[in-house]
Amino acid sequence: MIIIVVLAAGCKDHNKSARRIAVAIAGDVVLYHDQIPALIIPGAAPADSSALAQDYINKWARKELMFQKAVENLSPELKEEIDRQLEDTRSDLTIYQYQRQMMLEKMDTIISDGEMENYYLSNSQSFVLEYNIVKALFVKVPFETPGLSRIRSLVRSDEQKDLQELESICYQFAERFDDFGEKWVPLDRILFELPYDISNKDSFIRRTSPYETTDSIDVYFVKIRDYKLKSTPAPFEYVSEDIKRIIWNSRRLEFIHNLENGIYNNAIEENRFKIYNN
Repeated sequence: MIIIVVLAAGCKDHNKSARRIAVAIAGDVVLYHDQIPALIIPGAAPADSSALAQDYINKWARKELMFQKAVENLSPELKEEIDRQLEDTRSDLTIYQYQRQMMLEKMDTIISDGEMENYYLSNSQSFVLEYNIVKALFVKVPFETPGLSRIRSLVRSDEQKDLQELESICYQFAERFDDFGEKWVPLDRILFELPYDISNKDSFIRRTSPYETTDSIDVYFVKIRDYKLKSTPAPFEYVSEDIKRIIWNSRRLEFIHNLENGIYNNAIEENRFKIYNN
């Protein structure tokens, strides 16, 4: 049976030094007002806030009563298994938090470019591309855009001033303008934007002149500045973040291993760990 003792959902604060206000009791467990989350919605009517609090209390009671019934009826064997699992979880969580604290305080987290490059050179066979990547320019403009021939000319140019002019024009008229600059991106990311499928991707990626196509509404331009083919070594800059994660994870595992060994060896030296020969 649930007994509602007092409902103070409209109160925003209460004196922390005052005695706790009981709100409900389920079985032999009491729910206090300070245990209920802040459920007051700004501008809401008191009745709405009260209804939210009542709903929370009902859900709490259902869960608490179910828990008490389970405790009463579970077999001793299952209770022991739950206690064992809880202890294992507590142990694992405590160890994890301690390791994390020690890592934050003492582990070297700075990974230099030189260290990353050395790792890449020593493990380049591990970084083979699974798909084609490109450095490219992509433009999509409406078919009726004024100065379309000028846009076409600017797309072909490699001059920085022409790229700036193209960007300015596209800012006014283009539906899409992606200049990835020196950043490598998957070829499929660009091909996805085109209105028609490209049947021969290897030929497409090797083209020296900008690609242009149209549909009934828009004109599409793609200029491939550089490319790396599938099954070839990935460029360092494309996998640098992966390398950083690999080095960091390796350093983390080594730190945890050394931390564990240090604690273990100190316990032996200080005679806090013994194996009894029975």
